[in-house]
Amino acid sequence: MATLDRAAELKARTKSFAIRIVGLYRSLPHSTDAQVLGKQLLRSGTSVAANYRAACRSRSKAEFISKMSVVLEEADESAFWLELLAETGTLAADRTQGLLKETNELVAIFGASIRTAKNGNL
Repeated sequence: MATLDRAAELKARTKSFAIRIVGLYRSLPHSTDAQVLGKQLLRSGTSVAANYRAACRSRSKAEFISKMSVVLEEADESAFWLELLAETGTLAADRTQGLLKETNELVAIFGASIRTAKNGNL
């Protein structure tokens, strides 16, 4: 698959991820703890898509690696908040399972992209 095709696919995938995060946030209980955890997830989860788009517009390899590192960090943080929502009983684990799977796949993809770029195979 061509690099531009992969980038377009990941743009769509991260945007879909962000939309799913918004939907999960909207379904959270209105308790203070659920809203605080949810807002953290909302910020990091939607940031994945926004920062990936910015990475696609990088002007250099170093800038790409830097921006992708932010994407990876935000995706990993999203996994943490999803785990916390489930492990605190704020949401049933089955409600977060699909999103957590997608998050972990995105983390793996972004980590591999960074390693590839660092090895000079951009």
